[in-house]
Amino acid sequence: MRGHRQRTRTRSRATTAIAVVAALAVGATGCGADDGTDGGRTPDTGTDAPADPPTGDDTEGDDEGAAAPARGSVEVAGPVAEELDSPWGLVKLPDGDLLVGSRDEATILRVDTAGGTAEEVASVPDVAADGEGGLLGLALSPDEEWLYAYHTAPGDNRIIRMPLEDGNPGEPEVVFDGIPRDATIHHGGGLAFGPDDMLYAATGDANEPDLAQDPDSLAGKILRLTPEGEPAPDNPEEGSPVWSSGHRNVQGMAWDDEGRMWATEFGASDVDELNLIEAGENYGWPMFEGSGGADEGYVDPEVEWPVAEASPSGLAFHNGALWMATLRGERLWRIPLDDTGTVGEPEAFLQGEYGRLRNVLAVPDAEDELLLVTNETDTRGTPEAGDDRILRLRVE
Repeated sequence: MRGHRQRTRTRSRATTAIAVVAALAVGATGCGADDGTDGGRTPDTGTDAPADPPTGDDTEGDDEGAAAPARGSVEVAGPVAEELDSPWGLVKLPDGDLLVGSRDEATILRVDTAGGTAEEVASVPDVAADGEGGLLGLALSPDEEWLYAYHTAPGDNRIIRMPLEDGNPGEPEVVFDGIPRDATIHHGGGLAFGPDDMLYAATGDANEPDLAQDPDSLAGKILRLTPEGEPAPDNPEEGSPVWSSGHRNVQGMAWDDEGRMWATEFGASDVDELNLIEAGENYGWPMFEGSGGADEGYVDPEVEWPVAEASPSGLAFHNGALWMATLRGERLWRIPLDDTGTVGEPEAFLQGEYGRLRNVLAVPDAEDELLLVTNETDTRGTPEAGDDRILRLRVE
């Protein structure tokens, strides 16, 4: 295993939000433009000790401030659902049931977490499910009355919302469209409500890297919108939905207890990134992959990994740490934080045991629980009996 480069520093930000993210991690095996290719799985052992921590620089920054434990643990309590087709987005309903989207089928299933049964409750129209496209991120509105979804359409990428009746989605309406798309790759797709009750959407660079630096393009950006799909009124540029720029392909977003926003980002061939997102900042793609752009006014990543150890997708914050699901890396990374935002040494769990891992969801009413979504059926994995799954994890 090649070591990752770790950079840590203390930052503050004036504006941010906290989203309820549920821990959902998925099996990772397979290959693709961003997802990479890797081998098969090792048997599940139930309780997982962390892999040797990646080598990196000594932690810099302020040593003061409460911190999550340096080392964590993960125990697989069992499957919540099995035999799912290309699961991607995941949300938890107030009654404890889950809604999970199928990327390739463009359907939404309702999972009874007590009985483990899954029933199709919606089919999303106008979804172009090709390559990395399809039905991607899901988000539950703060009032729990709407389900939002990010999907690829024949001519663009867009965000829709569906009213919820007894937890089941109704007819969709488009709230934001015109996001550039490539035929097959770099769609982004992350979707989450922040603590400010604004909707954040992550777009890919549409396989045209220069668009990430184009202020007139929605590609390669994180957008911040009102629930109605309008640019949030206090965005960095009035009338613009853009919150941050210079991104290649962001899929996971989460907020820590101090309101800091974090996002995962696929690199090209060198490194994958965990970024601390701040309003109006530029994260350097395509001029920089990984660190090196700070002297030129770009924001460097907080943590970097070799692409073989990551290809990061879903992200959740739980009990003082970020949890990152990875596709090519086929592992769940835990990144501890202190209350200043300084990152500790990342540690890996479940390496190779469940294949490609797509998403992770923090269960807000459970102190030690995450939900993890595997992703072996997305055409890049090697599905085995029972794939794909939503797993319940006990974590520390």
